[in-house]
Amino acid sequence: MIFSINEARDILRIDGTDNDLIIVALIGAIPPYLTQTTGYKATAGVYSPVALTAARFILQQWYYGENADTDKLQRVIDCLLKALSAEREIL
Repeated sequence: MIFSINEARDILRIDGTDNDLIIVALIGAIPPYLTQTTGYKATAGVYSPVALTAARFILQQWYYGENADTDKLQRVIDCLLKALSAEREIL
């Protein structure tokens, strides 16, 4: 997993375990999403700083959905995904 459940709760600023099933599902969906959108794959389970940052924003957008400032988050995510694509091409 790209994040532990505790790290994800910290990213989302959530206390408690009520939504852990949802959060775990979202965490599990992020690596394949990064691969599908950019071709990026972690090396030996280690993610680059750009991938981790993109994953944090993606988690926030997916979890909070309509309650998030979707346009701003999407612009940041798009820029990070472009950077991740470029990083993959360099490697």
